[in-house]
Amino acid sequence: MTGPSGQSSPDDIARLGGHLFVAYQNGVGSDGKPAPSGATKSTVYEYTLSGQVVASWPLTGKVDGLGADPEGDRVIATVNEDGNSSAYTIAPSRSAAEQVHHYAYTGLTHGGGTDSALSADGKIYFTASAPAADANGTTYSKPALYTGRFTQGAAGKEGTIALTPVLNDNSTAADRVTGKSSKLNLSDPDSSEKVPAVVPGAGGDLLLDSQGDKQQIYIGRGHVPSVLNLNTQVDDTAFATTTTGTLYVVDSKANKILAITGYFAPGQAFTSVPGDSDSLKGVLGSLDLKSGRISTFLQLSSPKGLLFTNDRYQGGNGQGTGGSTGGSTTGGTTGSGSTGGSTTGTSNDGSTSTSGAGANGTSAQGTDPSPSGALARTGAGDPLAIAGAAAVLLAVGGGLYAVIRRRSARAAD
Repeated sequence: MTGPSGQSSPDDIARLGGHLFVAYQNGVGSDGKPAPSGATKSTVYEYTLSGQVVASWPLTGKVDGLGADPEGDRVIATVNEDGNSSAYTIAPSRSAAEQVHHYAYTGLTHGGGTDSALSADGKIYFTASAPAADANGTTYSKPALYTGRFTQGAAGKEGTIALTPVLNDNSTAADRVTGKSSKLNLSDPDSSEKVPAVVPGAGGDLLLDSQGDKQQIYIGRGHVPSVLNLNTQVDDTAFATTTTGTLYVVDSKANKILAITGYFAPGQAFTSVPGDSDSLKGVLGSLDLKSGRISTFLQLSSPKGLLFTNDRYQGGNGQGTGGSTGGSTTGGTTGSGSTGGSTTGTSNDGSTSTSGAGANGTSAQGTDPSPSGALARTGAGDPLAIAGAAAVLLAVGGGLYAVIRRRSARAAD
């Protein structure tokens, strides 16, 4: 199984059809300046769901946003989130000469670049990252989110994306906890998601993470926003939609892609807390949507892109990752919402992690002998039959390797 030789700093992840797409930034600057190594291009890799490389595309600039557009049968990659921003589309099903198209923006008025690209409700949304402050230097009032209309260029020519603002940095929003309304002051719009219908109280909304502001903006019908204040900065968010799906996590600093399987609670929310955050550094977090509190689900290096799929992870041999027997579980009480209790484990390098448990609030303890030292598992959905599996797609020596460690436990007598 071959991998991205010479690639580094994976960031965003998307799924188109039955394949995954991951952007490797290779140290390129946030405004497109060359990396210390001299690299000027990021690379987008296409993988099967089990981690085999299918194809790759080098793109000039730093790819920070990656989104699937199923209607257009393409992936959208935005580059240079702080300035000199533009976008590419990748259509893997087309001929080689027609796969990649480059687009310049018109109507980019907020002073920075673009980050996340999201296809939702028949539209393409772009987050307005790194906005310029108002004249006073402390407030922000420019666009935070755009929709974009694509016009493809003639053969060999650059196309355009005409942007239209749909939300401003200083829009009025109701606090999702207190109900009080106030003006936002978004200084760091980052990623965006379409909230699945199974998420109570937010299903169907657009979600905008404003990383540095420790806020999530939920945008309902008619683009009416509400705000959830968080206890740390977050980069990306994903929601479980089935009990036995797969949560893919890009650990940028470690150059890893993890596939986490087990029993999820539909609607369960996860966030990535990068290594440079002011608290909970380098954590895959469990998010309580009722309070905005993020707790540690899994300690990593610097998690970035998240993606939940309904498919159960297919290991390197093409087989699903079913649970095995062994271990023990003790029951416990839960906190509010779908997360509570904890899951802890120790790898053979001596590191430990603590993670939020599933809806029933049980906790599991165990030792993971994986040489990667990556402990990836969910909490329990059934206190009588708790099964989890960790699958790590680990970049080692230029190769991408799948390492599967199955975990299961049954209730203590």
